[in-house]
Amino acid sequence: MATATYPTVPKGATGVLVLADGTCVFGHGFGAVGEAVGEVCFNTAITGYQEIMTDPSYAGQIVTFTFPHIGNVGTNAEDVEAAAPHALGCIVRQSVTEPSNFRNAQPFDEWMKVNGRIGLSGVDTRALTRRIRLQGAPNAVIAHHPDGRFDLPALHRQAQAWPGLEGMDLAKVVTGERREWKDGAWALGVGYHLEATRADAPHVVALDFGAKNNIFRNLVKAGAKVTVLPATASYDEIAALSPDGVFLSNGPGDPAATGEYAVPVVRRLLDEGVPIFGICLGHQILALAAGARTIKMHQGHRGANHPVKRLEDGLVEITSMNHGFAVDAATLPAHVKATHVSLFDGSNCGIEIIDKNAFSVQYHPEASPGPQDSFYLFQKFVDGLKK
Repeated sequence: MATATYPTVPKGATGVLVLADGTCVFGHGFGAVGEAVGEVCFNTAITGYQEIMTDPSYAGQIVTFTFPHIGNVGTNAEDVEAAAPHALGCIVRQSVTEPSNFRNAQPFDEWMKVNGRIGLSGVDTRALTRRIRLQGAPNAVIAHHPDGRFDLPALHRQAQAWPGLEGMDLAKVVTGERREWKDGAWALGVGYHLEATRADAPHVVALDFGAKNNIFRNLVKAGAKVTVLPATASYDEIAALSPDGVFLSNGPGDPAATGEYAVPVVRRLLDEGVPIFGICLGHQILALAAGARTIKMHQGHRGANHPVKRLEDGLVEITSMNHGFAVDAATLPAHVKATHVSLFDGSNCGIEIIDKNAFSVQYHPEASPGPQDSFYLFQKFVDGLKK
């Protein structure tokens, strides 16, 4: 068996991405010092890098930003989707510059360092993105050492040994504790103001598989009282709260793995006639509970400009997406209707269970970042619960 050969570390390089096939991509490290192993993906959004880094759905992933200027508006305490970043690190084209924005509280590179996340700049992100598109999302190690010393064979072995996201349940890792959600919509100069919940507001129990905070804010904005439960909540724990409806959140990892404990709960909810709305991983869990299957995608969908066609009337919504798994439309049973489809690749983006008050979408109607074309889905769900 031939011994692998590794390139010489270029002068001045302080960061490297080592793919499982041995490819080494050098650049300038920023943020935290150290190493992290995960799946490399790409996101085409031109705004919202802080929301992307803090989205729990990115657990286990290293994000390549295709937009070259990342960090130019800095960071702040409001533009986050979780208490801390969940993406392992990021890869960018240009070096992080001094931020220029009146809301900036901390430069992006400092924020990455404080939060223990590794960045790599000076990379040909177009070439890396093209590689992912052609060959699929690779496993890799991202490393940052200011002295430029890297044990490339060891990093290569680490990338090879990582099992990948398929079969991995990460919802248990990122889920939160039970909590009552109060924050509503954001407004400049006000922030996320507390919404006064009406006495007759429908009660939604949200299962947190790795939810973005803006999902809960939009449920509150639509008029719901929201109680958040962890991903592993049982049917009895949910039923004890007497919810008017149940929401299934987004989250990371393989839906089939998370479904080992989530699908039986959702099936029981369906059997009991509880209204259900799901987003992203929640969409996949609902589909699994209804009898469909999910598949690992070649490269996934991640960005803020994905066109989705609503099949009932042909309307096209521009959506925010972040998923590496999808519902296999060919496996949808007769009692499940496809409601939305991606105009990029024809993959399933929404379902409705015909004989139940249950529907879901693959994309992110809560945006953050991205367009707000699809807020109506929150209103549709909450309005359908009102007595």
